Amino acid sequence: MHILERMKQNPIVWFLLKSVFYFLIMMVLIYMYGYSGVNNSGFIYNEF
Repeated sequence: MHILERMKQNPIVWFLLKSVFYFLIMMVLIYMYGYSGVNNSGFIYNEF
């Protein structure tokens, strides 16, 4: 149990955990953006 308490107080461990967490959030957002259909529409000025 002392190992977990020491890891909680270590700033390097917190930095790595936060970095992994934010990286996962960014990957999920990029994955969801691929299915949003943003790139499926035509260019607006093609019909003029």
